[in-house]
Amino acid sequence: MADDVVVSNNLVIGTGVTFKGSIAAPGKAIVNGNVTGELTADDLLIGKDGQVTGVVNAREIDVHGELNQDIVCREHILIHNTGRVSGTMEYSELEIQRGGQFRGNMKQR
Repeated sequence: MADDVVVSNNLVIGTGVTFKGSIAAPGKAIVNGNVTGELTADDLLIGKDGQVTGVVNAREIDVHGELNQDIVCREHILIHNTGRVSGTMEYSELEIQRGGQFRGNMKQR
């Protein structure tokens, strides 16, 4: 591999794409489609049309769409005004913009 080739370790699930199963992204995971299962990433961004349901583990989470079930956020989770989060969430720092929604149980680490 040439030295000038940049290797990306990011994951993009586009609008209209459905994924079921387990997936791990060592970098950033951007979800604009639908993911059901287990998702592990360093940084998770859920777009306005994105939906993630299952077991999620990430350092940082940015929610514009929907995130459901079991969530572990090692550092900071931001629920934007269009974001909806439900389930059990463990986090270090939580930020919810006006209009953002959370339903369920939360535990600060």
